[in-house]
Amino acid sequence: MRARLLKEEPVYSNPNMLAFMRSVANMFVLGDPPNYTPPAAERLDARAAALGVTPLELAYDLLVSGDGRTILFHPGANYTDCSDANMASMLRHENTVMALGDGGAHYGLICDASYPTHALTYWTRDRKGELWPLAWTVQQLTDVPARAVGLGDRGRLAAGYKADINVIDLDHLRVAAPHPVHNLPGGGRRLEQKAEGYRATIVSGEVTYRDGAFTGALPGRLVRGAR
Repeated sequence: MRARLLKEEPVYSNPNMLAFMRSVANMFVLGDPPNYTPPAAERLDARAAALGVTPLELAYDLLVSGDGRTILFHPGANYTDCSDANMASMLRHENTVMALGDGGAHYGLICDASYPTHALTYWTRDRKGELWPLAWTVQQLTDVPARAVGLGDRGRLAAGYKADINVIDLDHLRVAAPHPVHNLPGGGRRLEQKAEGYRATIVSGEVTYRDGAFTGALPGRLVRGAR
């Protein structure tokens, strides 16, 4: 079965996506907790060469090993040279707004929800090299994007602002690996990613999550236009 599958040529209507998905040599095992900046020695081409197999053979063996929950991580940009220097340069640029939001088409392929936690853990605490000031990073995740999109009533702790607050235990903050769930309308699949270290999440003055557990409070409202 392994030999038959590896010999088959994949067919897909989008040639660019097909080439991207077939570039197995450039992938890494994501791990849990996930490592988004792994060294070049952990890339599948390097590991396969050391084992005397092809990257595709190694990928197959990794994906079916254990309980079959291995996730292969493909850095499509910014980390292709196995260095975070380009990311650091772009993220620290004065014209950069640190934000992501791929909410729909790629729900089963990537998970952006962890980027605030990753910013607070990797760039301010765990990185081997220059670390960002914590206060600056929090501002980039809150005040700067709020100003950029015209939400003038949030992004700061100040009188008259919306009472949306995260209480964080930075020493114990971590993000877990994403895992698939089927809780979209019609049973649709998406990737979900949990985090630890958020002692409380407060929306409009009400605690919605405490130590990662939902309290049942739903004070959030749809935002239309600037505030």
